[in-house]
Amino acid sequence: MSSTATIERPSNVSEALARGRLGVPSVVFFVLSAAAPLTVVAGVVTTGYGVIGVLGIPLAFLAVAALLALFSVGYVAMARRLANAGAFYSYVSRGLGRPAGVGAAWVALIAYNALQVGLYGAIGAAAEPVLDRLFGVSVQWWLVALGAWAVVAVLGLLRVDINGRVLAVLLLAEIAVILVFDLGQLGNPAGGQVSFAAFAPDNLFVPGIGAVLVLAILGFVGFESAVVFSEESKDPRRTVPMATYLSIAIIAGLYALSSWSMTVAVGPDQISEQAGEQSVALIFNLAGEHLGDTVVAIGQVLFLTSVVAAMISFHNTTARYAFALGRERVLPAAFGRTSPRSGAPRTASLAQSTLGLVVILLYAVNGWDPIVQLFYWCGTSGGFGVLLLIATTSVAVIAYFARTGVAETLWRRAVAPGLATVALLGVLTLALINFADLLGVAPDHALRWGVPVAYLAAALLGVVWGLVLRSNRPSTYARIGLGAESAAATVRPETPTVPAVPDRTAAPR
Repeated sequence: MSSTATIERPSNVSEALARGRLGVPSVVFFVLSAAAPLTVVAGVVTTGYGVIGVLGIPLAFLAVAALLALFSVGYVAMARRLANAGAFYSYVSRGLGRPAGVGAAWVALIAYNALQVGLYGAIGAAAEPVLDRLFGVSVQWWLVALGAWAVVAVLGLLRVDINGRVLAVLLLAEIAVILVFDLGQLGNPAGGQVSFAAFAPDNLFVPGIGAVLVLAILGFVGFESAVVFSEESKDPRRTVPMATYLSIAIIAGLYALSSWSMTVAVGPDQISEQAGEQSVALIFNLAGEHLGDTVVAIGQVLFLTSVVAAMISFHNTTARYAFALGRERVLPAAFGRTSPRSGAPRTASLAQSTLGLVVILLYAVNGWDPIVQLFYWCGTSGGFGVLLLIATTSVAVIAYFARTGVAETLWRRAVAPGLATVALLGVLTLALINFADLLGVAPDHALRWGVPVAYLAAALLGVVWGLVLRSNRPSTYARIGLGAESAAATVRPETPTVPAVPDRTAAPR
């Protein structure tokens, strides 16, 4: 027998996500839940008004939506050709090279884990008024966080479509109460007159615009995750583009309406002061004044479930990133294993749950502030990391179509991605300039440059690791960025053997 080569083909059970379980609505629910509409409206928007003091936040949401829609033109065009749970990692690998892809993967792991664990700091604040109203008790934040952690950990091991159904129920109720709040605010304008001042360009293009634009992008974080679920979608070529564009449109409309209605109810000249004083409680106080205590109680409960829904969505997204890296052996192979029963990325999900538990206990033992030092700092830092990934991926899209020569329209392969890249790099520059303001820290605070430098270091280490793999493990290097196709990418030559003497007695074949 002559020397042959065998292809390592991991079993479909162990290294493939469950296919065909998610349609457009389910993917949209995952995306919108990651965006956490009520959490953004109650927390991010009021923070923007109160801390940054810029009135043009509604216009900023619309401007960012237009930018992300432009970016998505090339993004989803590439998604039609590459179904990979690694999303940004895969696209950067295929566009800018495998070492750059590994660098992007390291950044993605830090960013999405920061977004996920940061939410454990918010859950206590969200639960406090609910527990007080229903049971008259006050519970330590970390006890509530541990309860939420257990729910998310269990759901992370179940079928992805079960997670989608849970998110659907939570999200629809959440959006409904936001719209009720908005109608109550618009129906009771300050001074008896509806003001559109928040949509005036001169109220956005002011000092602090960089921080506001990054804050607006933070509200959209999660829109890109439609691609993460492409391998589990029923028809990725249709599901991913539709879910992406629908998500951007729904998020933009909801945020612009809600942030504007706040200025109408409070008054454009008072919104900064009132948001600074009342913070998260602002929309609930307005609801209590205009709609009654029952609506407030419902809103507070849904604010709590909004945080839980975002946890579930980010947990699933983060676990699938780790799964994609494990399947391609960039991370240990164990991360690339799925549950035979549910098809969920079991090891990656358990690892993510372990990290969440460690963070909760660490903050609880040390008495660190769960709102500022966990929720706000981690959330903002994670959002900045996603902005870095979006800008890098926009460049990678251009490079991919230029390098491969794949048939695509000029608009999709070059013009739209090119315009998006220029705009994203501009926003990224503004983010770096205004990063201290965004975090709410002094210009000389360690985090001001610590977070950007940490991402830069992670990216460089990832690139170095990619180069090490190219030199020492070429079969692993060949798998990088291939996604579900990576099972056929590792070819291992067998040791040549001496030809065997044919067995004349064997039955013919």
